[in-house]
Amino acid sequence: MARNSAVPTESFEEILAWLNPDREVAAAMYVQLRHDLAKIFTFRGCADPEGLTDEVFDRVAKKVHEVRPTYVGDPRLYFRAVANNLVKEDLKKPKTQVSLEAELREPITTESDERDAEDMEECLHSCLQKLSAGNRRLIVDYYAQEKQAKIDHRSELAQQFGISVETLRVKAYRIRVSLQGCIERCLKIKAQRK
Repeated sequence: MARNSAVPTESFEEILAWLNPDREVAAAMYVQLRHDLAKIFTFRGCADPEGLTDEVFDRVAKKVHEVRPTYVGDPRLYFRAVANNLVKEDLKKPKTQVSLEAELREPITTESDERDAEDMEECLHSCLQKLSAGNRRLIVDYYAQEKQAKIDHRSELAQQFGISVETLRVKAYRIRVSLQGCIERCLKIKAQRK
């Protein structure tokens, strides 16, 4: 999911204050909430859980000044409600993005599916070769693990690159968007040749 804006600092500060008046507690709640939202999106089968999690915070940031003064109850429930709306929106969208993880794990069932999978794999490898060596290593390593091992691996990867996990996630997202565009163009060319 493409993101057009970052959360303004004042909105981010208000989100933290809304979660908890104690900044350290609020920061811990923020991290846990991000994790919980990503799990919701993953569980519901969304292609880009991290991007959708970002979108939740973008949307809440736009409304936090209006909602916070009158909202009663645990603010995390508001974030979850926004997430549920995003899941519904995501399910209605035509699937135009290619998920690297999903495509590489899907079983091949028919001859047509097998040809499509071969085309996908050829395009993936071709597009990976077009990336710089550093970006290719980052994106391949970024998707190298699953579940808790994936989280731990990404922390280690961020340390190796000397950046924060958030910065790593943004870099991987940008590379993935570029890679997906390349794969879609490649598949379109292959389809036109058939």
